[in-house]
Amino acid sequence: MREIGVPHPRPALPAQGGEDDPGEFLAWLAEAIPMVGHLGIREMRRDGDRLGWSLALAPSLNDKGTGFGGALAAQATLLGWCWTTLWLRRRGLARDVVVAEAGQRFLAPVIGDYRLECEPEDAAGPDALAERLAHRGKGRIALVQRLWCGDTLCLEARGDYAVLPER
Repeated sequence: MREIGVPHPRPALPAQGGEDDPGEFLAWLAEAIPMVGHLGIREMRRDGDRLGWSLALAPSLNDKGTGFGGALAAQATLLGWCWTTLWLRRRGLARDVVVAEAGQRFLAPVIGDYRLECEPEDAAGPDALAERLAHRGKGRIALVQRLWCGDTLCLEARGDYAVLPER
């Protein structure tokens, strides 16, 4: 059981140049952030600089029988945090990540299971973050998240994620 004010231990970093196993990372995430187990995440996958989740709608229903905006916004924010954390881990860095700014636009109701995708707002963003980390020990990256229900874009979100200096 998690204790308030006590950081959850990080998992061991993947082998040099390796990646986290998606299932193991999601299991750790559900321990570290208890609400994750209730979000309906079915699968996590990475394709180049894009990180995605497949999600069930049922845990995030609102009173109208569609996706609850607060849950969808939380999922988009968390996916950006995961993108940044996993990007760091692939580089052998165990650092704290926080969302510095986030916003979203709801474009259509979510009426079924859906996918959420996250990628850098600017293709040069990851290189710029790597440079800032090397020179300043901290940095930020702007990410965009898009929620698709079938072929319908239902939500666009944007967030700035800050990598904090080493403690």
